Amino acid sequence: MIEAAAIALLVTLALALIRAVRGPTVFDRVLAVNSAGTVAMLLLAVYGFLTGRPEFLDLALTYGLLNALGTFAVLKFWRYGDLGHSGTEMEEDRL
Repeated sequence: MIEAAAIALLVTLALALIRAVRGPTVFDRVLAVNSAGTVAMLLLAVYGFLTGRPEFLDLALTYGLLNALGTFAVLKFWRYGDLGHSGTEMEEDRL
C-alpha cells in the first residue's frame, strides 16, 4: 500500500514539474515549484518509512522549511527586485 502511495507521489511530482515549466505566469510557476517541493518532502518521508529509517522525517521537515523560505524569497525578489528591501514603503509603479 505504501508503494502505491510512493508511485502516486512520483506521478504528482512529474505533473507539478510539467506545470512549473509550462506555467503561463510567474505565480503559476512559483506555485508549481512549491508544490513539487512539498511532494518531494512527502516522498522523502514515505521513503524513510519504507526503509525503516525515521531520520528521513527530520530531513523531510528541514526540506519543507527551506522550500517555504525559498518560495518567500523568490516572491519578494520578484516583487521588489531586491531581497534587502524592507517592504514598508509602497512603490507606486509596482502596484
